[in-house]
This record gives sequence, structure tokens and C-alpha cells, in this order.
Amino acid sequence: MTIWGKIIGGATGFALGGPLGGLLGVLAGHAVDRMSGQAELHETPEGSEVKQVAFTIALVALGAKMAKADGVVTRDEVDAFKEVFKVPPGEAKNVARFFDQAKKDSIGFEPYARQIAGMFRHQPAVLEELLDCLFHIARADGVYHPGEKKFLGAVAEIFGFDEATFKRIEAKNMGPDKADPYTVLGVSRDNSDAEIKSAYRKLIKQHHPDRLVAQGMPQEVVDMANEKLATINDAYDKIEKERGMK
Repeated sequence: MTIWGKIIGGATGFALGGPLGGLLGVLAGHAVDRMSGQAELHETPEGSEVKQVAFTIALVALGAKMAKADGVVTRDEVDAFKEVFKVPPGEAKNVARFFDQAKKDSIGFEPYARQIAGMFRHQPAVLEELLDCLFHIARADGVYHPGEKKFLGAVAEIFGFDEATFKRIEAKNMGPDKADPYTVLGVSRDNSDAEIKSAYRKLIKQHHPDRLVAQGMPQEVVDMANEKLATINDAYDKIEKERGMK
């Protein structure tokens, strides 16, 4: 069953409260058990499913809120969201309902961001993948609007990322041709070759698809992570050639 099948057709009984659970209850039409938004999730098959649902519902809510950050919700942004999750044709209308409901509700983006930050507090790579997905939606119309940058920066802060980390994530999502390779790796030109290699290896390990699978991420997000790994590898290759590293 796809992640959308789980959410729309089989979400009954998921222990997911707070604003995420409220949105799930409204959209899926199921009673949702209450759970503190700051509660930890146990590493069980059930916990893994809850993580997948929570991650996806958070992306729906935050993506819809961000799509309004530049003052207009474009078809490109909605299509970009569907692209992230490779929405099957049979679920397209249901997904559109999710997006529209999240866009219209009166809750700001902050409660959604805080709840997902609490659920994945010990898995920063998961939170970074969520930001990567939001960047993908933001850039879908070919414009990275100042309002979108402000929104993403605020979400990153709630997720616990400092300014330097946000700049690294931002650079990684601008593509290899536009980003400074040092910024992509989160290093400076003053760092030694050994420090740069260490930073590179840490990022590769953190964002390896197998690691994300183990952390309960939907397969669609794992697939997208491969694109980001390519940008990280490209940045390291450029620095390696520039410095003559071996």
C-alpha cells in the first residue's frame, strides 16, 4: 500500500495528536488517538508507520502554508508536491483535498513545525529531508521568493538548525551550478583538507538512503535524497580538484 493509501484508507488508530492529528482526522474522516506533539515514537513497525504518516502530513501542511508565502499558490507548486510523493492517479483528488484543507485552515505553520520537530528531535537528517522537500516545492515555479526564504528560515529555526546549517541546506537545494561548493558541505576555505573530507563523509553518511529507510521515511523521500547526494558529491569533487586533493 502506498503512503497515500495508508493515510486516506487506513489511518484509523494511528496515535497522532496535535495539529497533525487534527488535520489527519478532518481529511481522512477517522477518529485519531491523542498524543502529545512532543512525544517520542518507539522503534516498532507501528511507530515506523506513524512516522511516515506524520512526515507526509507535515509536508502537506507546511507545503501548503509555504505555497502562500509568495502571495500566490501556483499550479507548479501543487504539481511539485505531487511529484515529491509520486501521487498515483487514483489518489490525485484526495491529495488535492489535503493540500487545499491545509492551505485554508486557520492554524499557522508554527504548530505543525513544532510538532514534527518534537517527533524527530533525535533525527536531524529526517528534518533536513523535510526541508529539502519544501525547497523543491518553493523552487517549482522557477522563482525563490524572499517570502519563501523567510518561511523556510523560520521552519529551520523551529527544527533546531542554526543559520550556518540553514545556509548549507539552502545551498544544497540551489543545484550544483548555482551553489558554492564550500557552503554545500558546510565548510569554509580556511578549513584543512582533512576537515573538509570529514565534513563530506559525515554528510554522505547522514543522508544515505539506507539510513533514511531505517528511520522510517517514505520511499519517495528516500528517492529524492539520491538527488541531494549527487549535489554533495559534485561539491566535494569541485573542491577536490581546486585543491588538488587525493
